[in-house]
Amino acid sequence: MNNPMETFLVGGAVRDQLLNYPYREKDWVVVGCTVEEMIELGFTPVGKDFPVFLHPKTHEEYALARTERKTAYGYKGFSFHADGNVSLEDDLSRRDLTINAMAQDKDGNIIDPYHGQEDIKNKCLRHTSDAFAEDPVRILRVARFAARYHHLGFHIAKETMKLMQSMVDNGETKHLVAERIWQECQKALSEKDPEVFFSVLSQCNALHDVFQYLDQHTIAEGINILAHIKTTSKSALIRFSSFCFYLEEEVIRSLCNYLSTPNEYLELALLVKRHHNTCIQPDTWSAKALSQLFEQTDALRKTERFKQLLLACEGVSTNDPTNNTSEKLLNALRHYKNVDHQALIQQGYQKAALGKAIKEKRLEIMSDWLGKQKRKKV
Repeated sequence: MNNPMETFLVGGAVRDQLLNYPYREKDWVVVGCTVEEMIELGFTPVGKDFPVFLHPKTHEEYALARTERKTAYGYKGFSFHADGNVSLEDDLSRRDLTINAMAQDKDGNIIDPYHGQEDIKNKCLRHTSDAFAEDPVRILRVARFAARYHHLGFHIAKETMKLMQSMVDNGETKHLVAERIWQECQKALSEKDPEVFFSVLSQCNALHDVFQYLDQHTIAEGINILAHIKTTSKSALIRFSSFCFYLEEEVIRSLCNYLSTPNEYLELALLVKRHHNTCIQPDTWSAKALSQLFEQTDALRKTERFKQLLLACEGVSTNDPTNNTSEKLLNALRHYKNVDHQALIQQGYQKAALGKAIKEKRLEIMSDWLGKQKRKKV
């Protein structure tokens, strides 16, 4: 080995320890070691773009200290250099924010060459170096961290916001890959203040490049919805589906296709668009309307998804929550389900006739259920 091998805890784990914020993953940087030596030590190589390894026992990620050089537009436009001579400070210099450019040695000492601890104290998101401007994904990451730590009072440094705006002006965000956009967006949707993610992207003029199918009006409506639903659901799936409410169906499809979202995101967003009014307006309920709702949402087979639909619709709605419409609809669904198929078969119904009899029985059940609801009000 060229230098004595040293291992440092880096990035998010160090940052969140100092913030007393919960974290799950630990990332490590190895200094003074080569790829061949890591493999000899039993580490499993997994990195495609640069040398990353899994620890043989803990399976945590260990990356060789590296430097990088910009070679083309976009986040893939880099060449990486990693060997035993790259220092820890060289590695930290390429990280996006000062609060992410800290390390901790085996004795618990913090290595902080870019004053991340000071920025944590001042609640500031500040870029580490001018190298920030070389990777447009960092704009998304800053927006996500802003959403994550907004409730703690964090703000983006003026010079960092200015740099982000210049990156947009220079066309860097036009080269963002949809896969990375969705990766950061999905994480941001799970943060405490997801609407801040979109607000930051709006402030640095990146929205048009990042979300090509959204205009300022729908973004503004979506931000309002996220600010409301974050108090009732932490699910990225439910929050996204509510966020899409003001989009036309073809736009929802185009957006989900562009971002390559999981199918469940598209499906739930479309259900919210189609059934929101029925779900939140009990005055419109009839036996036929409720039966159609349960059929068209496949509520009997996909009851969990139906519950997600109700939560998403509540997130869009500003109705009085004491109406308990979701609770009532789940109660109605339990009654709707309660049809004795065997009794109908014994009565001689078969095949198509049986299906028709089941539908008629369910309509009858819904009619009785609605009658009881009205009598409760009286």
